[in-house]
Amino acid sequence: MRFHFHLPKAHARDMTVGSIPLQIIQFAIPLMLGNMFQMLYNTVDVWVVGQYVGKEALAAVGSTSMITNMAIFFFNGFSIGASVLIGHHFGAKNEELLHHTIETTMATAFILSALFTIVGILSVQPMLVLMKTPSDVMQSATTYLRIYFVGISGLLIYNLGSAILRAVGNTIYPLIFLAITSVLNTVLDLFFVIVLGAGIAGVAYATIISQIISALLVLLMLMNTKEVYRFTWHDIKIKWNILRDIVSIGLPAGIQSIITSLSNIFVQSYINSFGSDCMAGWGCYDKLDHFITLPMQSVSMSTTAFVSQNIGAQQEERSEKGIRFSIALSVGITMSIGAILYVFANMAIGFFTREASVIEYGVMFFRNNVFFLAANCINFILASALRGHGDSKAPMLIMISSFVLIRQCYLFIINTVFTASAALVGFGYPVGWLACLMIEVPYYFFVHKPRVKKYSPVS
Repeated sequence: MRFHFHLPKAHARDMTVGSIPLQIIQFAIPLMLGNMFQMLYNTVDVWVVGQYVGKEALAAVGSTSMITNMAIFFFNGFSIGASVLIGHHFGAKNEELLHHTIETTMATAFILSALFTIVGILSVQPMLVLMKTPSDVMQSATTYLRIYFVGISGLLIYNLGSAILRAVGNTIYPLIFLAITSVLNTVLDLFFVIVLGAGIAGVAYATIISQIISALLVLLMLMNTKEVYRFTWHDIKIKWNILRDIVSIGLPAGIQSIITSLSNIFVQSYINSFGSDCMAGWGCYDKLDHFITLPMQSVSMSTTAFVSQNIGAQQEERSEKGIRFSIALSVGITMSIGAILYVFANMAIGFFTREASVIEYGVMFFRNNVFFLAANCINFILASALRGHGDSKAPMLIMISSFVLIRQCYLFIINTVFTASAALVGFGYPVGWLACLMIEVPYYFFVHKPRVKKYSPVS
């Protein structure tokens, strides 16, 4: 008997017509809620180990996010290239190219997932050594990362499948799937750690099980939909001209993300030199920072979809209006949340740990950096707009220059010329954000020339 997977109907969203603010907000809200659920995967891990395992395990989970993000962000670069291309074809109403792009995207995704699993497992030990991970944290970090990379293909395939849905304006199903699996992850975390006493290995197993289920759900959705973005196994094939276009947009974004993550590993190594309390505090700040940046990330993802569809439909003026609205929306929401959390920073950091010294470090990092996120809101939106146009090289070069070269020069100077403190090291993040703003804004408004690429039929 054949199994049929039925879901309520959810249509794609045509963002080339209708109210611009309404289109962007309606697209961004499910994205933001979905991103919150996705963030819960690692946040719950941090909370469980902080409350029930110990500060060494807390430091391990917090510090390893730099390594896991390096793999995820690189793969997400590929998904950006795919979503921009799919958005162009959807906006242009070219169903043939849309179909071939989806099949090429999924075929490549399965190959890359296997590759990332193998490379990730083999690179755990060298990366932890590079980060100067203290001996009291090394074993916990190694255990967590090796289990995490065994199941990383679930997260990667889910992210790519949801990128396909976002490109055609469907953000409802990614939200539903993340809600289900985030609740599952929380239940499994508590079961493995409290009931089975599995420690840090338990939270890793809970995470990969939940991620694999989310991947299966999004695959079933793509296979069973009646919409134009349906994925069919018998048509799966890599069209090399389409893959070339995906890579030309996605590879620069992936390179930028992985190099930035490598740079952040060096930031983490500076933080690690202040001991496990500072490491744990930085890890708690990092989770809070991820929460506060959810609106800018969600609005920037909406911007990519909005711009790519409108560029495909050759509506440049509508695209620019959407970009301006996205900047105002992102800055307004982020700064409002930042102001509230600034006041209640002790309570927010205290959610993750009961250690007074860890809370002190986390609050210090957060309050020093939070309001500089306004600059990063503009950075994110303009970079997303450029990628939506198909220009992915410029944001790559700008962000590598700012987040890597300038930030590392700053850290080198304060650690060799001056007596570095944890606060000065943590301020390396705002230094990169401000540098990026000063380069990207002039580039976008005075150098960048909008380009609308014409796509030929697939041979």
